Amino acid sequence: MRPDPMFFLMRCLHHKGQDAARDTHRPSHRAWVQSGGEGLVAVLIGSALVDEAGSSIGNFGVLEAASREEAQAFAEGDPFNRAGIVSVIELTELPDTFQAARISNPMTPRKND
Repeated sequence: MRPDPMFFLMRCLHHKGQDAARDTHRPSHRAWVQSGGEGLVAVLIGSALVDEAGSSIGNFGVLEAASREEAQAFAEGDPFNRAGIVSVIELTELPDTFQAARISNPMTPRKND
C-alpha cells in the first residue's frame, strides 16, 4: 500500500532585478513545473508572487510529494533556482486536514491518480 502523500506550500523568493533572467528561463521553468520536476512531485497549483507595485518577487506552489526531500529536490532543481534567480526557498508542510481534492484542475497529475 502506498503511504499517504504529503503536501507542502513552496515559496521561492527571487533576488531583485531578475526580470531579464526570469524571461530567459521561463520556458524551462514552466516545463519543469509541468513535469513535476520529471516526476518528483505533483504540482497542484502555483503562480508568480508580486509586490504592491505588481513587480515579480518570486513564485509559489502547492506540492504533493512522498517526502520533504522530494519537495526540496523539486524546488532546488527548478531552472529559476539553478540560474541563481531564487534567493530563498521555503517549504511549509501542510496539515493532514489539507483538502487537496478541492483543487479541481491540478497543474500536473496527482500522485494517487
